[in-house]
Amino acid sequence: MPAFSILDLAPVRKGGGIADTFRNSLDLARHAETWGYTRFWLAEHHNMPGIASAATSVLIGFIAAGTKTIRVGSGGIMLPNHSSLVIAEQFGTLATLFPDRIDLGLGRAPGTDGLTARALRRHMNQPAVDFPEQVTELLGYLGPAPPSDKQGQSVRAVPGAGTNVPVWLLGSSTYSAQLAAQLGLPFAFAAHFAPQEMMDAISIYRRYFEPSQYAGQPFVMVGLPVIAAESDEEAQYLSTTSSQRFLKLIRGEPFLLEPPIPSMDGLWSAPERELVASRFHAAIIGGPATVRRKLENFLERTQADEIMIQCEPYDHQARLRSFEIAAEIMKSLVAEAVNG
Repeated sequence: MPAFSILDLAPVRKGGGIADTFRNSLDLARHAETWGYTRFWLAEHHNMPGIASAATSVLIGFIAAGTKTIRVGSGGIMLPNHSSLVIAEQFGTLATLFPDRIDLGLGRAPGTDGLTARALRRHMNQPAVDFPEQVTELLGYLGPAPPSDKQGQSVRAVPGAGTNVPVWLLGSSTYSAQLAAQLGLPFAFAAHFAPQEMMDAISIYRRYFEPSQYAGQPFVMVGLPVIAAESDEEAQYLSTTSSQRFLKLIRGEPFLLEPPIPSMDGLWSAPERELVASRFHAAIIGGPATVRRKLENFLERTQADEIMIQCEPYDHQARLRSFEIAAEIMKSLVAEAVNG
C-alpha cells in the first residue's frame, strides 16, 4: 500500500493574515507527524495574495525546524525561475541542517502570471530555459564535488555538493513524465489541479523508466484533493471554498480563501461551472465511508506508490480534521493489506 503525504499551498484566509497562515502550516505539519504522514511539501507561487509560499526554501526551513521526523520539501520549486546553483545551495543548506528529511520537487512552470515571470527571470539572457539541462546541472551540484581543473577551479555548491538531496520531477502533462523516466527520477503528477492527463502520464513514465543512481524502479506520487468530514453533506459544504478559489483563478481575479457557502448557484455561469468541475475531476470529497471507497478505487486504478493529499477548507480545525480522517483511512487500508 502507498505512503501518504501532504501538499500545503500555505493558503491565506479572508479575514486572516500571512502570519496566521504560517502558524497554521506549522500546526498542520506537527499534527501530520503524529498521524503518520510521510512528507509535508510546499509549493512555489508568486504574486498571489491567497498563497504565501513564495519564499519556498525559507518556509521549508521553518517547518522542518518546528517538527522532528516528517520529511519536508518542495512541491515544487519552479526551477526556470532560478539558477540551478542557487537552488543546490539552498537545499544543500536545508539538508545539512535537517539530515535525511529534505526533498526537492521540481517543476518547470513559472508559478505565476506572465508579468511576474518576467520579473523573476530578469537575470536570464535567453527567453526559453532548457529545463532538462537545468535539472541535469542541479543533480550534478548535489552529487559528489567535481574535480578542479588545471587552474584549480571548479563550480560547486557549498553547501550542496555530496548531500544527494532526493530530487523529484513534478508535472501535469506527459512531458515531465517522459523526462522523469529518461532521467530515472521519481515522478509526482499534479492531479490536484490538472487531472486530465494523469493516466497517460503515469503509463508513459512507467513504460519508459530507465533505472538510475537516483531510483532503481519507477515511483509514482499523485497529488490528490481530498476533503473529508463527518458526513458527505459537510464535506460538500466545505468544498465550496475550493470551488470559489478555482472560479477566481479561471477569471484571473486575485483570491483569498473564502468561507464556505451553502451553494455556488448564482456565482458562476454554466461554462465556468464545467471548468471548475474539470479541476475537481480527481477530487475525493465526502464522509469517512465515501472517502474510503473512493480512495480504494483511485489506488486500484492508478497503482500509485504515494498519495500527496491537498486540502484547503476555510476553517483550520476543519482542515485538521479532514487530514486526520484521511490518515485514519490510509492507515486502515495499509493494515488490511499487510494482514491479507
